[in-house]
Amino acid sequence: MNPLVSTALAAADAAAAIHRRDRGHVLVESASEKARADYVSRTDTDAQRAALEIIRSRYPDHQILGEEDEQPVEERLAAWDGSPLWVVDPLDGTANFLHGHPQHAASVAVVVDGGPAAGAVVCAATGERWWAARGEGAFRGGLPIAVAPPRRLRDALVGTGFPFKLVDELPTFLGQLDRVLRNSAGIRRAGAAAMDLCYLAQGSLDAFWELILHPWDFAAGWLIVEEAGGILTKLDGSPLSLGDHPLLGASTPELAEELRAFLG
Repeated sequence: MNPLVSTALAAADAAAAIHRRDRGHVLVESASEKARADYVSRTDTDAQRAALEIIRSRYPDHQILGEEDEQPVEERLAAWDGSPLWVVDPLDGTANFLHGHPQHAASVAVVVDGGPAAGAVVCAATGERWWAARGEGAFRGGLPIAVAPPRRLRDALVGTGFPFKLVDELPTFLGQLDRVLRNSAGIRRAGAAAMDLCYLAQGSLDAFWELILHPWDFAAGWLIVEEAGGILTKLDGSPLSLGDHPLLGASTPELAEELRAFLG
């Protein structure tokens, strides 16, 4: 296996082992809030520590961007010198985890030359493992995956995420939700974007959008979707980059354009 993707998988597996250790024991009452409904628990911090130990043992000279770092993401990206950067979400879907909901995962990617070169997403609750390396395809449990066949929006199942960290965006989002729900086969919101993007990559979703995502939310999924034959861009259709911004993904460019028209 590609050594970069092997490391991404090992780091995500190490984080997922912490999820299994704490499942049912670390609950919402023991977590703290970074912001309204934005939780952090000992599971998040222990899982990040476990993932980073794997990465640093193999690539001590590489840089790391982890969700639970204290420095703001804008400052960390501004200080990035362009060398290989590991982007780690130790527990995507913390609120789900704290409430016993199975939609949560560890997400690990390495960015080289501005884009993800390898990435992995591991869900401890279900045992699912997705990974990809640039130019080598995308996989789930060792089997190749591909996006869904071409569909019109009216027949498409669309994933999304609520802007719970930016409640001022709710009017915009609710308008989008109304228009997409009226013109698609349905909308699903499960609360872990890393897994949503894997579902897009394996064809369980036809498209996806969210008004704000952080790099650790989508870095691994970005590569997994593209290697599975899908597309991922900013909401306006411009190329994706590492940073906080809206995101749109689809199985085909045509579906992406159709969905974009309803998002406004």
